[in-house]
Amino acid sequence: MPATRTSRPAYRCTECGWTAAKWVGRCGECQAWGTVEEAGAAPAGPATKATAATRPATPIAEVSVSASARRGTGVSEFDRVLGGGVVPGAVILLAGEPGVGKSTLLLDVAARAAREGQSVLYVTGEESAGQVRLRAERIGALEPGLLLAAETDLGAVLAQIEQTAPQLLMVDSIQTIASASVDGAPGGVSQVREVASALIQAAKTTGFPMVIVGHVTKDGSIAGPRIVEHLVDVVCQFEGEQHSQLRLLRAIKNRFGSVDEVGCFQLHDTGIEGVADPSGLFLSREGTPVPGTCATITIDGKRPLPAEIQALVAPSALSNPRRATSGIDSARVSMILAVLHRRVGLAVAADDVYVSTIGGARVTEPGADVALALALASARADRPVRTGFAAIGEVALSGAIRPVNAMSQRVAEAARLGFTDVVVPEAAGADKDPVGVRVHRVATLRDAVRLAIPAE
Repeated sequence: MPATRTSRPAYRCTECGWTAAKWVGRCGECQAWGTVEEAGAAPAGPATKATAATRPATPIAEVSVSASARRGTGVSEFDRVLGGGVVPGAVILLAGEPGVGKSTLLLDVAARAAREGQSVLYVTGEESAGQVRLRAERIGALEPGLLLAAETDLGAVLAQIEQTAPQLLMVDSIQTIASASVDGAPGGVSQVREVASALIQAAKTTGFPMVIVGHVTKDGSIAGPRIVEHLVDVVCQFEGEQHSQLRLLRAIKNRFGSVDEVGCFQLHDTGIEGVADPSGLFLSREGTPVPGTCATITIDGKRPLPAEIQALVAPSALSNPRRATSGIDSARVSMILAVLHRRVGLAVAADDVYVSTIGGARVTEPGADVALALALASARADRPVRTGFAAIGEVALSGAIRPVNAMSQRVAEAARLGFTDVVVPEAAGADKDPVGVRVHRVATLRDAVRLAIPAE
C-alpha cells in the first residue's frame, strides 16, 4: 500500500519565525527562551510540484541591464549609502530607534523625488493623513507628485498601488499593516512575513523601488522575523543620539553596492538635511588651545570623519576614583590609562577621569588611541596639545604605536581640515605627505607625548 503524506504539529518562534517539528524551550535561530509555540500542522513532505516555466532561461551575458539603471532620489547622502541611487524594483528596509527621524527622512526623500518629476506614493499606517500633512508643511515637503494614503489593511495598500502606479513607494511602517487572510495581530511574525512578501512581490513585478520603515527592539535589532531582512535588497540603520542633531545612516546589507558608506544628516525643527562635510559638527572652535583636547581622524566605512576627544583629570576625594565616558568605550579608556601609567610614567590612579567626544560622535575604532592618550596626558599635565596637532594610531599594551587602515586617507583629510601637524605610527610607511602638513612618525607613546605636549 503506497505511503500517504501525513501531517505533524509544527512549532514556530514568535520572535524570528524559526520552525521546528517538536517543542523546544529555546529557539534554534535567535536563541530566545520561551518563544516557541505550536503553530498548527506542517506537511510531512513537499506539496509543490513542478509547473510550466513563465519564461525560458536566458544566457547571463544576454540579460539587459538598462532596466536596472540607478535613479537618484534628490538626497545625496541617502544616495551615497545606497551606492548612487535606487535600483528599479529594489526593496529598502529602513530601521531605527523611535524618534530618531525615520519618518522625517522618508517624507523628505519622497518630496525630493516628487520634485524631480517622479510619482511617489506615501503609505502611512502610524499616523493619519492630516498628521503627515502637517509634518510635510513644516519641512517643506508639499509636492503635487507626492500622493498620500493612510491605510493599515494590506489589501487596501495593494489596491492603492494598482490605482496610482507609483514610481516610488514609501511604507511607514510595516508593523502597522495587517492582512485579513492571516491570523495574528499587526506586527506579529506571521503578519509581518505576509505583508513583506506581498509588498516585495508587487515591487518586483511592477519594477518600482520601495522603502519600508521597520521598528527596532529594545536591544537595537530590527523587530519582526529575520526572514524579512533576507527578503529585502537593502537594510539601512538610522542612528542618532536623542539629545544631538547628528544622524548617521549606514547600510547593513546592500545587494547593489557596498556597505562601507555612511550618510550624515542634521535634524532640525524644520526638517532634515544632508551634511556633505560634517567636520564642523565634530570639532570645537576654541580660540585658544585648551588642556585635555586632541583631534583625530576616524574611518566610518569608507568615509574619513574627524573626531575631537576631550579629557578632564582631577584629584579625587573618593576611595575609588570615578571614571566617566561619553562617546567612547570605557574599557578602551581604562586600557590607555594603564599604558600611560606603566609606559609613560603618568600617575592617574588616584584621579577622577572624564572623557567625552564633541558633537555626539561615537569613537569605536583603535585608530583614535593616540589622540585619547594625548588628551589624557594633556589634561593630567594641565598643558594643551600643540596648536594644529592631530594624532592617528593604535596604542599597544607595550606602549608602541601601531598603524591602522587607510592611513594616507586620514592624513589627507587632516590636511584638508587645516591641521598643520599629524602624529602617525613610525611603521605607517613613507608615502608622500600632503602639501601643507608635517607628518611626525613616532614609535612609542612616550615619544608622541613628548612631541605633542610642550614641556614647561
